[in-house]
Amino acid sequence: MRALLTAGALSLAFSLFLTPVFVKLFHRLNWGQFIRDDGPQSHHAKRGTATMGGIVIILATLVGYFVAVLINGGDGLSVSPLLVLFMMVGLGVVGFVDDFMKTRKQRSLGLGGWSKVLGQVIVATVFGILAINFPSREGVTPASTEISFIRDLPIDLMVLGGIPIVGIILYLIWINLIATAASNSVNVTDGLDGLATGASILAIGSYIIIGFWQFNQSCFSDSIDKDNLFKCYTVRDPLDLAVVAAAIVGALVGFLWWNTSPAQIFLGDTGSLALGGALAALAILSHTELLLVLIGGLFVIESGSVILQRAYFKATRGKRIFRMSPIHHHFELKGWAEVTVVVRFWIIGGLLVAAGVGSFYLEWLSRTS
Repeated sequence: MRALLTAGALSLAFSLFLTPVFVKLFHRLNWGQFIRDDGPQSHHAKRGTATMGGIVIILATLVGYFVAVLINGGDGLSVSPLLVLFMMVGLGVVGFVDDFMKTRKQRSLGLGGWSKVLGQVIVATVFGILAINFPSREGVTPASTEISFIRDLPIDLMVLGGIPIVGIILYLIWINLIATAASNSVNVTDGLDGLATGASILAIGSYIIIGFWQFNQSCFSDSIDKDNLFKCYTVRDPLDLAVVAAAIVGALVGFLWWNTSPAQIFLGDTGSLALGGALAALAILSHTELLLVLIGGLFVIESGSVILQRAYFKATRGKRIFRMSPIHHHFELKGWAEVTVVVRFWIIGGLLVAAGVGSFYLEWLSRTS
C-alpha cells in the first residue's frame, strides 16, 4: 500500500511542478501543435501550443514508480509492471517519431498510417512474447494464452491453434489487436483540451482498484480461504500492477493541471499512444481483456464514430452520419462549448468505468462456495 501511494504522489509532483519547464523547452525546440484546416475554427487559436506532453507523463511515471520501489526496499520490482512500462515507453517512442515529423514538416501528417501500425505491431509483438515467459514460483506467467473477460475464459488460443506455432501466432495476433485498438482509440480521443487525459485517469485508475482486489484475493496468498479457491485470481504480481497504474494516474493528474482548457501543452501522439499501450498492457496482464471494452468505453465510442463515419461515407458516396468525426468534434460543430463536451464525455467515461469495475466485483460476489 505504501508503494502504491508513494508512486502516485511522486509522479503527480513531477508532472505538476515540472510540466511548465518542459513547456518552455518544447517552445524553444519549436515543438508546437499543427492544427488541421478542416477542423473547428476555434481550434486555430491552439496552433503552436507545446505538444509531445507524453514525454512528461512517461518520465513522471518512470520516476514515480522506480523511486517508490527503491524507497520500499525493492518490493514491486517484478516483471509484470516492467512489461507495462515497456509497452508504454515503446508505443510512446512510435508516437514521438510521428509527432517529431509533424512539427518538423509543419503538417498534420507524420508517420504514414501503415508505418505507425508497423511500429505498434513490433512493440506489441515483443511485449506478447515476453509476457508468456518469466513464470513465477507457482508457474504463472504474466500473460495467458487464454482469452480473458474478468478472468481467463475456457478459450485457449494454443488449443485452437492445434500445433504450438499456430497457437503462438493466434496469441500474438490477439495481443496486437488489443494493443493497436487501445492505443489508436486513445489517440483518436485526444482532440480536445484534457479529454483524453481525464478519460485515461478514470480508465487506468480502475486498474488500481482491480489490481489491489486481485492481490487481496490472490490464489497464492497464505491468507486466502482454501474453501473458496475458485473465487481467487491466478494473476501474477497484481499489487505491482496496481502500483504502476497509480504512478501513471499520478502523472496524468499533475499533467491535467496544464492540459485542461486552455491547454498549455498537449499529449501529442507520444502521450496518447503511450497511454493506450499502458491501458492495453494492464488489461492483458490482469486478465481482463474483454472487460476493457467497458473500462475504455469512451475510447471505444470515439474510435467507433470514426469507423462508422468512414464506412457510411464510402457506402453512400459522400454522405455523413456526423458533422465531423471523431464524435467530440460533431458536438463542437453543433455549438457545444469545448469545456462542455469534455466534461460530459468525462461523465460518460466515468459511468462506463464504474460499470466495468462493478461488473468485475459482481462476478466475484456471484461465485458461491
